[in-house]
Amino acid sequence: MNTVRIRDVAPRLTFQAQPATTEQKVELVDRLTAAGITAVEVSSFVRPDLVPGLADAAEVFARVQRPAGVSLECCIGNQSGLVRAVDAGAHKASFLLSADEEFSRNNTGRSIDESLAVLERLRAEADGTGTTVGTYLIFAWGGPLGTPRRPEDLEPLLRRLREIGVDDWILADSCGYASPVQIRETVAFAAEINVMDKLTVQVHDSRGMGVANVAELARMGLRNIDTSLAGAGGHPAVPGARAGGVCTEDAVQLLERSDVDTGVDLNALIDAANWFDEILGGGEGGFVRRTGAVPRTAADVDPRRGAFAWSR
Repeated sequence: MNTVRIRDVAPRLTFQAQPATTEQKVELVDRLTAAGITAVEVSSFVRPDLVPGLADAAEVFARVQRPAGVSLECCIGNQSGLVRAVDAGAHKASFLLSADEEFSRNNTGRSIDESLAVLERLRAEADGTGTTVGTYLIFAWGGPLGTPRRPEDLEPLLRRLREIGVDDWILADSCGYASPVQIRETVAFAAEINVMDKLTVQVHDSRGMGVANVAELARMGLRNIDTSLAGAGGHPAVPGARAGGVCTEDAVQLLERSDVDTGVDLNALIDAANWFDEILGGGEGGFVRRTGAVPRTAADVDPRRGAFAWSR
């Protein structure tokens, strides 16, 4: 049986755009790890005046459970963020690097080249701290305003990452531009420059192709996939836009039915997704949490559904 490590990014992706209490954030992380998720993006250490929803990142890190074998991770954008991540005991900090020049300048005030210089310094500063520095590559498949991005468009950036010694990459389909064909082409291209085990793909479902893309990644043998509980998520710069990741519970159901092991308790995950949907107001996505998991045995069949018979 193949295996895939699911990393859930809902705590960061959702609360950067939607309000919640610190207690709710802690409970979300704890529900995810209790369900068997072994990597969680807990929060971001970014400017609280720009992203007030994540201002309590250090407190969340201090209060969540830390089961053995679970990686608690975060996003950073500068040296201050790295210091705060190290102090919080984050296992990994992912730098927010954009493949889109205009977004990079608007989001951080830096060009892509300037961001790479910052990332190179952060990687060196993290050595020996217990916190690993990797990088996002957001809009890897295109967006937010441009047309889809071809694999070869990324080559200079990917080769530069290898030059500065950063090989832990999260390729994010931030706008949901990719179909399975584009997912396969770009991941295969990136794996020629890096190695497959160092690649994570963050699957977004803005255009309904997310679950199909998860299936394609599993077929390729990719071991690391980012998803978001109940399909939740957003961005403070685009309020109201559908910017969530593909539903974790839907992805786990697909992988399980495809003989891919995730190590996740799907029923516990469904319970967590329904709880999460309730605290967010009842508007999140997903199928499995509404219909239930495919039954494994006759004992798992919901008796409330009953048998159908035509009335006479």
